[in-house]
Amino acid sequence: MSDEMIENDEELGRRKFLTGIIGVVAGAVATLVGLPAVAYLISPGVKKQNEESWLTLGPVSTLAPGVPTGFPFSRRIKDGWVESTQTGVAYAITQDGQNVKVFSNVCTHLSCRVNWNAERGGFFCPCHDGLFGVDGAVVAGPPPRPLDEFQTKIENGQISILLEA
Repeated sequence: MSDEMIENDEELGRRKFLTGIIGVVAGAVATLVGLPAVAYLISPGVKKQNEESWLTLGPVSTLAPGVPTGFPFSRRIKDGWVESTQTGVAYAITQDGQNVKVFSNVCTHLSCRVNWNAERGGFFCPCHDGLFGVDGAVVAGPPPRPLDEFQTKIENGQISILLEA
């Protein structure tokens, strides 16, 4: 072989080697930068955003026995990239001043808002004339099940409900 051919073979070998090294280094840099960037973009969509939390409604002393009392509430919730405010009314009722039940104001039929209606003696849903008793049970109309009841605790004379994620 001539000296010129040997030089070309060595040059091609060095070129391939350097090209390979540059490719490996570029791949490593892309991985080091790319994986955290992808994780950053995806994480809000897969991460559990809202934890269960206890929300204080108000004092037990404001409840009259046998008469539901509405406590408006709101909380910030985060679902993926979307932040919003959840609002509602929790109706608390006690018969003895110590044991308290708290019901959601969301109708179990089509999620309309119910209101306490003393004339009808229950929680009335104006959407389809649903009526729930003072205990949250369905009295009339299309609702398929009773009003949802919040898990409740009383600490230092304050009523708190558990809002799930």
